[in-house]
Amino acid sequence: MANKTVEITNETGLHTRPGNEFVSLAKTFSSQIEVENEAGKKVKGTSLLKLLSLGIKKGSKVTVHAEGEDAEQAVEQLANILENLKD
Repeated sequence: MANKTVEITNETGLHTRPGNEFVSLAKTFSSQIEVENEAGKKVKGTSLLKLLSLGIKKGSKVTVHAEGEDAEQAVEQLANILENLKD
């Protein structure tokens, strides 16, 4: 199991375009991916609707969790997307 917490710095937070990028990348890993918001709500990282339901805004801290053989790689790459969100 691997995990990493990142703070969202993008003014618009996580929205559809970067969310879709996140989900598309998450689906390439064999590990099970979950994203958790500050309130403790966890959703599958392979579902755009569930990911958007977390309401990730600027200043939010989210944790990417992965369990499986490529968990470390998955967490690093997916956390990187969240850290570098673009409008």
